[in-house]
Order: sequence, then C-alpha cells, then structure tokens
Amino acid sequence: MLGASAETFSKPAGLQLYSLRDQFKKDVPGTMEWVAKQGFKEVELATTYGMKADDFLALLKKNGLTAVAGHFPYDRYKNEPEKVAAEAKELGLKYAGVAWINHKDAFDETECREAAAVFNKAGEVLKKEGIQFYYHIHGYEFHKHGDGTLFDLLMELTDKENVVYQLDTLWAVLPAQDPVALLEKYGSRWQLMHLKDLKKGVELGNLSGGTDVKNDVTLGTGQMDWPAILKAAEKAGVKYYFIEDESPSSVEQIPGSLEFLKTVKW
Repeated sequence: MLGASAETFSKPAGLQLYSLRDQFKKDVPGTMEWVAKQGFKEVELATTYGMKADDFLALLKKNGLTAVAGHFPYDRYKNEPEKVAAEAKELGLKYAGVAWINHKDAFDETECREAAAVFNKAGEVLKKEGIQFYYHIHGYEFHKHGDGTLFDLLMELTDKENVVYQLDTLWAVLPAQDPVALLEKYGSRWQLMHLKDLKKGVELGNLSGGTDVKNDVTLGTGQMDWPAILKAAEKAGVKYYFIEDESPSSVEQIPGSLEFLKTVKW
C-alpha cells in the first residue's frame, strides 16, 4: 500500500533534439515549435542544423527553450578542444559532452586510456570558459577489466572535477549493467541522464554500443525499473534529465513518455 511517503518524478525532463533528427532535416522551425508544444523547456543539442549560433539561439528563445548541454564529436575534443569550447560558449551551454569514443573493433584498454587523457584535457579547457565537460556512456565501455570494467578504469583515470558523466539508461541495461548500481557507486559523477527504455524481449549482454533504433520504446513500456532508477538518480544528485528516443516513432512515443513521467511513483 502506498502511503504518504510515496515519491514522484518532480524534475523537469528536457529533450535530446537528436530524437527528432529526421524531422529537423525537413523543417527546423516547425520541429522546434513541436518540441515547445510538448511542454519542454530545456533541450540538449547534437547539432545546430546548419544554422549560425545566433540564429539558432533566437529560434530556441522564440519557442521558450534553453539549450543546457550539447554533444560534439570525439575527434574535435581530441584535436581542437579550444574551438569546441568557443562554440559551446557561443551557444550558452552549461555542459559540453561527447557520446562516442572512436575505437576499432572491441573497445580496449589502450583506447580507454587515450580517451581519459582527451577528456581530462577537454575538461580543463572547457572549465576555463565556465563549461562542464561530460561523457555519455554508450555500452561498449563495460568490457571486463581487472576486477571491474573499462568503464571503472575510465572513471578512475578522469579528473572528477573536470569530467562528469551522463547515464543513458538503455546503454547501461543493454550490456547487462545495473543503472541503480552504477548510480550508487559513482554518485555525483553522474550529473546528466538520458531517459530511454529498451523494448521487452531484447537480449541483454550486448557490448557493441549499438542496437536497432526500433528497440527504443515509450518510457514505462520496456525493460527499465523506472521507480528504482529514478529514486537512485535523485539520491545521486543528477541535475538534468533528457528524454532521448532514437526510434522512427519518436514523435508518437515522446508524448507517452512525458505522460509516464507524470505518473511514475516509488
């Protein structure tokens, strides 16, 4: 029986605009208007769709939206972190991150150590501009390493002040990891989260960093234990939550995901 102590998800959920990449290719202003009509106030960027920063910011403002964070390619952090920092500052971002570490075949220790060095340098450069660097996990980091995983090594090697992390729930569960355990273990290192559900029946243990985009389903209809995950995220101090739905049905699914977040309890 739920008593007065039952809690609900009270944080405002933003949207990773990559969810609507196909729609943005056809109509940037119209798609941005759709985002606002769903009630979103905060967004995470993957690109500005060929628009200059000023024009893109004006479009966001027109729709009552604020860009909190954005993803940039790994090679750019590796080769020109100062330029990324300048672009992130121009866009008014609080956070600038990366969602994929370039690697050959299975992600390995050498690539992990190189990435840690790239992240530490990028974090240092961004911090000078008042921007926090973050890494978005993608599932391939959980290959075994010593008594843990390469993800544990990445955490160990990165500066906790300059490098924080974004937990993508699908990319934690697909490789058979426990998001709750990860949140409990690394606490405040997790500052951002992608809310993403995995279709029921999809086999776990996939360390490739990839799956059919149709395996992204409406929140609450897949394999995630949302009450446990959201409770752990709140305790860890996650600051920003973004729905990310990579499926071709994202326009139909996103409203349902928002409704689910209004009703989920723990």
